[in-house]
Amino acid sequence: MPSYRDAEEFAEMALRLHDEPGVEETVDLVLEYALKAVGADYAGVIFVHSKTRVETVAATDPLIERLDEIQVETGQGPDFSALGDVLSIIVDDTTTDRRWPAWADMVARAGVRSLLNVRLYTTASVIGTLNLYGRNPHQFSADDQAVAHVIARHAAVAIGAARKERHLWQAVDARKRIGQAQGILMERYDLTPDKAFAVLLRYSQDKNIKLRLVADQLVENGSLPE
Repeated sequence: MPSYRDAEEFAEMALRLHDEPGVEETVDLVLEYALKAVGADYAGVIFVHSKTRVETVAATDPLIERLDEIQVETGQGPDFSALGDVLSIIVDDTTTDRRWPAWADMVARAGVRSLLNVRLYTTASVIGTLNLYGRNPHQFSADDQAVAHVIARHAAVAIGAARKERHLWQAVDARKRIGQAQGILMERYDLTPDKAFAVLLRYSQDKNIKLRLVADQLVENGSLPE
């Protein structure tokens, strides 16, 4: 079970995770701690965008991206299960595990024999999975699984917070740019703020272009989309 030394390291990890400014930096730190704490050979983080669309956002080796692609290609694998109805999965040996035979056979041929998969989630949403890989069979224990759960819970909260902050700043920046575009139309055509916004909105709808992009083009090029 985790020792007092582990507890100190978890505390340091939690502080660093929640101090990281962005999603990418947070994920990289998660992989750093996971490799050290569990003793895996490789690690990766997947984000889920829908029930069938996943994305490898970080990996410690290009091989991991290929292993993730195998799950998408075969339509089977532990990630899809962890995103469904289970929180964590251990594959002791890919040469004998028959839960996802097509995936297991291809992963074994790639030289990976063990996997520890843990869901990244908060009370509000499922973010993705943290995946730890081993070149040897039976590389991960129940204690490793418990440690990975602790890392994953801290990681999910930190990633969720970083995402919200990024979306907030994107929204603030978009409102600022739309305001600049309104100002240009108001000055150029002697329009009220409401009428200037109506012009931007009409161009957005007619051209099927996001309002932010219409505003960007006006501010940067001085003209509305043709």
